[in-house]
Amino acid sequence: MEYMSDKPNNKPLAHVRQDENGEWHEHHLDEHLRGVAAMAADFAANFDSSDWANIAGLWHDLGKYREKFQTYIKKASGYDAEAHIEGAPGRVDHSTAGAIHAMEKLGLQGRILAYLIAGHHAGLPDWNSPEEGQSSLFNRIEEGKKKGYLQEALLASPPPHILDQPNPTSLPPHPDKGAWALWIRMQFSCLVDADFLDTEAFMDGRKAALRTGYPSLKDLSPAFDQYMADKAAKAEDTLVNRIRADVLRQCREKALLPSSMFSLTVPTGGGKTLSSMAFAMNHAVHHGKRRVIYVIPYTSILEQTADIFRSIFGKENVIEHHSNLDPDQEDSRSRLATENWDAPIIITTNVQFFESLFAARTSRSRKLHNIVNSVVVLDEAQLLPPDFLAPILHAMTDLSNNYGVSFVLSTATQPAFTPRPKFLGLSNVRELMDDPDKLYVDLKRVDTKLPTDFDVPQSWEAIAEQLQQHESILCIVNSRNDCRELHHLMPKDTIHLSALMCGQHRSHVIAAIKQRLKDGIPTRVVSTQLVEAGVDMDFPVVYRALAGLDAVAQAAGRCNREGVLPELGRVVVFVPPKPAAPGLLRKAQQSGQEVMRLCEGDPLTRERFETYFRAYYASLNSLDRADIISLLDMHNRAGARQAVFNFRTAASKFRLIDEEGQTAVIVCYGESPNLIAALESNPNMEPHQRRGLLRRLQRYTVNIRDHECKKLLGSRDIREIYPGVHVQSSDTLYHPQLGLLMSKDVVFDPAHGVV
Repeated sequence: MEYMSDKPNNKPLAHVRQDENGEWHEHHLDEHLRGVAAMAADFAANFDSSDWANIAGLWHDLGKYREKFQTYIKKASGYDAEAHIEGAPGRVDHSTAGAIHAMEKLGLQGRILAYLIAGHHAGLPDWNSPEEGQSSLFNRIEEGKKKGYLQEALLASPPPHILDQPNPTSLPPHPDKGAWALWIRMQFSCLVDADFLDTEAFMDGRKAALRTGYPSLKDLSPAFDQYMADKAAKAEDTLVNRIRADVLRQCREKALLPSSMFSLTVPTGGGKTLSSMAFAMNHAVHHGKRRVIYVIPYTSILEQTADIFRSIFGKENVIEHHSNLDPDQEDSRSRLATENWDAPIIITTNVQFFESLFAARTSRSRKLHNIVNSVVVLDEAQLLPPDFLAPILHAMTDLSNNYGVSFVLSTATQPAFTPRPKFLGLSNVRELMDDPDKLYVDLKRVDTKLPTDFDVPQSWEAIAEQLQQHESILCIVNSRNDCRELHHLMPKDTIHLSALMCGQHRSHVIAAIKQRLKDGIPTRVVSTQLVEAGVDMDFPVVYRALAGLDAVAQAAGRCNREGVLPELGRVVVFVPPKPAAPGLLRKAQQSGQEVMRLCEGDPLTRERFETYFRAYYASLNSLDRADIISLLDMHNRAGARQAVFNFRTAASKFRLIDEEGQTAVIVCYGESPNLIAALESNPNMEPHQRRGLLRRLQRYTVNIRDHECKKLLGSRDIREIYPGVHVQSSDTLYHPQLGLLMSKDVVFDPAHGVV
């Protein structure tokens, strides 16, 4: 309830604001605590843990009863939605008191609640941080006790109906199987989302109103069915289209199966994207699931898929969430929905989805409870990062067994996730296709030529000469340096694609390639592997530098995709001048070579991928490089006995993209020069305006190594306009074909191109 007066009264407050007429609006503390408790309990009811969330909500802001906090907030003036957050100068710790109360009142169960309460602004803490200098929950509790935080709060006599709560009786699902860590993070998600939403409803009711009114998946199903019916009516009667129709039929029929883990194993070009969505929609409606979350490894594929789904379901019902999001695709409502995924259809990246599962920060944790009781489609499932595969599969198993999540592993190259000694894997994965092997035979559209001698590399000059024998051809190499070197040897009209081009540039080039192919214009492309997974291109000939068998298969998916050539398309695997970079790429290349060297006949039959992935995973030093499983005690019951978890450390180490040693540079392409000028012209702009500009500029960034950044700063090719924000200075640094020019061996003359 909200009260209005000329000045704050003496009733304990949670928040205050002043409207445009100068009147104070007061959010009373007991009202806020009850509101958060009720909302958090409602969220947690989806996994039968309302009693824990209710107590966390009632106690999360007990510290606001402290006289110091009440003095501080009654001095607050103006509209500041963040005024209640502690940590900044002048602000008062208001979360430790509730954590102390939980531990003193409820013992070991209280310690679990203390993680939630103490972390509801600063993020989930470690109990005893292994990282020097990091704050830990133990230290916060001890310091809060010494300073009398709880005693000071109790002097204000909080109502007994808030202070006096019985021990919660519900337990995490399967507590004997290391399920505590995810369960605590789920509770944390319920608390922080409820706290934010209740605060937002008071501070900005207009924003809160934008969050409501989404249609259900059942309401959206007719639009999808109509789209698929129209598509089928327009499709030519070809073998490929008949196979796609049968894949779709099987997916719809299998949607009635109980919630579980599923695989969708269909060769590239077999219609996996729409068929997997058909399964997800029908499965969700049949089982009463709340949303479909479509998880994609690369933004280049994500943007393509998001465009399809927006055209089917309507822009307002499809939330696209990733770091390179085009602001032109956003509105106020969609920006709000990315905060907690409270929408029927979410399209996101592997990074966003899995890092959120292990996050400690409140901003990334809010969405977690909305994954419960959903369908998650993992597109190109073979690209799950091997360094973190063990904790990822552990979390997926937990979500499937205990939180009503159905997973669909959709790929042409199904990874070897079957459990085996020293590999947890995924149990009881059910294949949606009746006979995937027959699909591989029926959808065979290429003939794959392997090197006659895997130990003899070819020069780039020799490869370039071979490529020039074809009017239209795609060549995929293993690194952006290889891409640039080979492209330099090709005719001037050859198209270049690599990660040295910003996201907006790559999107424009990919669209242009598709249009040229559609119009029958001869097109030669040299690219890194960014085109392999899901980018809808169709060439008669594809060359692929030696790599993992899955990469070769994905490259083959860009060849004769529609099966319209009079004969099979050609895929040529060649040994490049240099091996792939050390690490995962090198080991994938070696494992692929090991399997292909022994091949007789077609190297891309389905059974070979099981052999390849087993060899690849066995070659790796670890499938849990950062030791996440131990940090979160995901193996046994020690966490249940002691409630000792290292949430913050695990979150800091769970990074699917290692950004350490890398710097993002904003380059000059498209509208970015105007955005850079706007950013620099007003150094005193409001923080939200600066964030908006930087968000728009994300599509114009290129990641480079730190030592390369220092070099470019020294040569004044780039400049740092804000701490950590680097922009292009030199007119010759970014090439309209090649992207960022890191090598002085390549000189760009704006008037004449590369010389």
